[in-house]
Amino acid sequence: MTLAGDLVAIGGLLALGPAALTLSRVRHLSSLIYGGVFLICLLLTGGALRGLLAGAAPEALTLPLGLPWLGAHFRIDALSGFFLAVVNFAAAAASFYALGYGRHEKAQSRILPFFPPFVAAMNLVVLADDAYVFLLSWELMSLASWALVMAHHREGDNARAGYVYILMATLGTFALLLAYGLLGGADGDLSFSGMRGHPPSAAVAGAVLALALIGAGSKAGLTPLHIWLPLAHPAAPSHISALMSGVMTKVAIYGFLRIVFDLLGPAAWWWGVPMMATGAATAVVGVLFALLHNDLKRVLAYSTIENIGVIFIALGLSLAFETNGQGTAAALAMTAALFHMLNHSLFKSLLFFGSGAVLTATDERDMGRLGGLLNAMPLSGLFMLVGAGAISALPPLNGFASEWLIFQAILLSPSLPSWTLKLEIPAVGALLALAAALAGACFVRLFGVSFLGRPRGEAARRAKEVDRFMLGAMGALAALCLVAGVLPGYVIDALSPIVHLLVGARMAPQTDLGWLAIAPVAESRSSYDGMLVFLFIASSALLAAAVIHRLASDATRIAPAWDCGFPDSNPATQYTPESFAQPIRRVFTGFVFRAREKVDMPAPGDPRPAHFGLSIQDLVWDFVYRPVTRGVQAGADRLNRLQFLTIRQYLSLVFGALVLLLLALAIWT
Repeated sequence: MTLAGDLVAIGGLLALGPAALTLSRVRHLSSLIYGGVFLICLLLTGGALRGLLAGAAPEALTLPLGLPWLGAHFRIDALSGFFLAVVNFAAAAASFYALGYGRHEKAQSRILPFFPPFVAAMNLVVLADDAYVFLLSWELMSLASWALVMAHHREGDNARAGYVYILMATLGTFALLLAYGLLGGADGDLSFSGMRGHPPSAAVAGAVLALALIGAGSKAGLTPLHIWLPLAHPAAPSHISALMSGVMTKVAIYGFLRIVFDLLGPAAWWWGVPMMATGAATAVVGVLFALLHNDLKRVLAYSTIENIGVIFIALGLSLAFETNGQGTAAALAMTAALFHMLNHSLFKSLLFFGSGAVLTATDERDMGRLGGLLNAMPLSGLFMLVGAGAISALPPLNGFASEWLIFQAILLSPSLPSWTLKLEIPAVGALLALAAALAGACFVRLFGVSFLGRPRGEAARRAKEVDRFMLGAMGALAALCLVAGVLPGYVIDALSPIVHLLVGARMAPQTDLGWLAIAPVAESRSSYDGMLVFLFIASSALLAAAVIHRLASDATRIAPAWDCGFPDSNPATQYTPESFAQPIRRVFTGFVFRAREKVDMPAPGDPRPAHFGLSIQDLVWDFVYRPVTRGVQAGADRLNRLQFLTIRQYLSLVFGALVLLLLALAIWT
């Protein structure tokens, strides 16, 4: 499929939005819209994968649109082709899922007009080859996703979530606008080819790096720019949450990669230092907050923050190795970053689909009111278990393969000459290990409390399995999580052209090794074989089951179940989300989130029920954003006086502003 064909398909997505408005009374409209998006995205995915695997040459196209002196530039190369495949495959899965989920959605008229443009905008960001088209598409992506977040604006704090999200989106766009302005230079060349031909000075490049971290990081969810993400993702419908978390955050990382690894020119060694530090802080903060919350979708949203931090750690490692002339190590770290982006789009979409299935079956997101769902929803529970295992980096699933590659890159850091990097990277590695361990605990808690045990509420008791469309989408993603984990060598080799484009080096071909193993550095140093691990786990499980069934007695024995010290079989005696997370919460209470527990235990003989309360503070909000909002409010109160000026004062103000602008222009030129 050519670039022109891609643009025609994207035009079809853009046309589906107005069609949903004009055909609002057509029967089965949601099936028509979601079915159309599904087919178009499958077509785009197939074309992108075909170009990647065939090693197609970059293709560019200029349309007479946009700014008269610039036009609209589009280009597809290995990097944009990879993200095109990620965006459209996830969008196809979300559309197929929505064919079933949409039947239960009460706000279809608020979703259908914006869903296709949202998908189209993400595609346009990936294909843009000038700053104007990039920023225009970026804003369309932000506005369409904001409208989808506001679909249920009358529920809970959804309106506040939309407000915070649009503010952070505006901040990110403004930062990217400044970054592209600096890259364009005094000539104002907004085309990416012009920016590549005139790399900025070292000082300007540092400023662009900071602006790119703010602009792309605010959309991706980097700490401390993450505050919108745990608000917006739970507010959106589940298939939209899957796209925002699994795909839109990757489009933000694409924007960062395009600026830092492509348009900025030769990198400096210290660029990786803030990237790794920010990534490590993001990973730990995200997973700690995920352990504290009971809302199923909010836990997944905070987990996205953690995984974005993991990806930025790998990107920082790649820059550190590349600038010190260690191409193989740089390629390893970049491969790990791209592999984890792909993996996260798969298992996070799967988990959000699973949360949507739970919400459809129970109309409940609070884990404390669930429990026992595995009996009522066995297939959904199985697929959620696969997603939980993948995101917890358990072999032989795909999350383990990419995180293992990142740790292999970290182990190569002693060869770096800079003492700053020698000291930082082991600390980052320790924080990454902590985040990985906490992620395992987080998803044991999520799955165990929600799906195991006995139902804690009437909604969980009435739960039934969801429809075939939802199960089909979850099953396909679960299968891919297993395939990518069992056969990681094929994925690594497919990513090789993209890695070479970004860092000028590539890993050795992995599919040439025997037994489907991967050896990121050398076979003598470290290797991993997902297929052997899978076969060992499967054979051990089958053998254990066969031995137990063969040797166990056929006699029926009736005995009381282990009651864990509680003879009362009330489901309230089970572990709750709060009790499961209590040890971790108490360890990190003082300096991360200032959690406060309040226990009201009545005296003996008092018939009042005991009460447990938990309050959590987000220190980023308290120490960063609250002072800013107060300052803005105070400034707005002062500026409010301007509307009461006289005509002479207004004219004087305009004249003074004009003089200052002319003076600034004279100094600039």
